[in-house]
Amino acid sequence: MKRIAIFASGSGSNAEKICEHFAGRDDVDVSLIFTNNPMAGVIKRALKLQVPVVFFDRKTFYHTGKIPQILQNEGIDLVVLAGFMMLVPPVLVEAFPNKMINIHPALLPKYGGKGMYGHFVHEAVVNAGETESGITIHYVNEHYDEGDIIFQAKCEVAPGDTPDDVARKVHALEYAHYPRVIDEILTGR
Repeated sequence: MKRIAIFASGSGSNAEKICEHFAGRDDVDVSLIFTNNPMAGVIKRALKLQVPVVFFDRKTFYHTGKIPQILQNEGIDLVVLAGFMMLVPPVLVEAFPNKMINIHPALLPKYGGKGMYGHFVHEAVVNAGETESGITIHYVNEHYDEGDIIFQAKCEVAPGDTPDDVARKVHALEYAHYPRVIDEILTGR
């Protein structure tokens, strides 16, 4: 059985889609959801899906080895960032080399880096007059959005599209592709 841990800071819609994708499977299990935000919507979703939640604070994340230790003790095979807003510390990256992935709501290397998440990305795409956007699934390293790219999918940015319009298109790509790519990474199918 392959075991996944999801890290999320927000609503948890991608985390929920991932959990639903693997529900009832005997070869892959979403074992834990980690969050740094005690008000995150992902908590309610995790409870509904009966996935245990691990809370942590900034000090624990950056100045202790507690998080990598929990992941290793639980036999986690893949760490999945799904709307997680903190830069991953080197100790965690080193504990899971090429076993930690992220999804970014743009076509990297454009519109990545510190502060480029969610609505900020979609606003930048529209303001730049881009004709396409999309998603990038990539391995995590010590820098925001700079790990090796695993998969990208594109969507049109039509004239007159607002950042909210782009967000809807990008979310559809996230929900369609992130669970599938995770499955391929874990099972080779």
